[in-house]
Amino acid sequence: MTVFRNICVILVSAILVDNYVLSQFLGICPFLGVSKKTSSALGMSGAVIAVMTIAGAVTWPIHKYVLEPYDLTYLSTMAFILIIAMLVQCIEILLKRFIPALYNSLGVYLPLITTNCAVLGVTLLNVDQYGKFYEAVLNSFAAGIGFALALILFSGIREKLETCEIPKAFQGMPIALIAASITALSFAGFAGLFGI
Repeated sequence: MTVFRNICVILVSAILVDNYVLSQFLGICPFLGVSKKTSSALGMSGAVIAVMTIAGAVTWPIHKYVLEPYDLTYLSTMAFILIIAMLVQCIEILLKRFIPALYNSLGVYLPLITTNCAVLGVTLLNVDQYGKFYEAVLNSFAAGIGFALALILFSGIREKLETCEIPKAFQGMPIALIAASITALSFAGFAGLFGI
């Protein structure tokens, strides 16, 4: 029962309570850049979920069984960035080959997953917070789902904003940032789930 409870806490925490985009403000560049269309948001969400999950599954054992035993933990950030870059390159090749329309719609934001601080942040926090492999992978997957949830919700909001009459001073990025802050406030309400 403890394992089941632990799984539930990790899932709810990473998706809702400690959402990396809306609570910790990591990954804001793709969040704002790709959220203009829901179709692009869906594609980016899938790519981020895949990269985060695989990165969590690859970086945790490397840290635990290679970097820690040889006292090389100071190389974690550099090693993790290289691993994430390799994963993004593989996904980019696959999308270009099999789904060129999605590849073209994501444009420059697909390579930016390499430097997406949410992906790097998840991998670095995994090695600090989770002592078991399944916890790190589950947190990575849940963080990807949380990123996707935030991105898809926000893209829906931005699509609605396109049809609204907005004062000239607030058009474009200002209204997007206001909408993002209101979305973040709505997710702050989930903090009460754990009595925070």
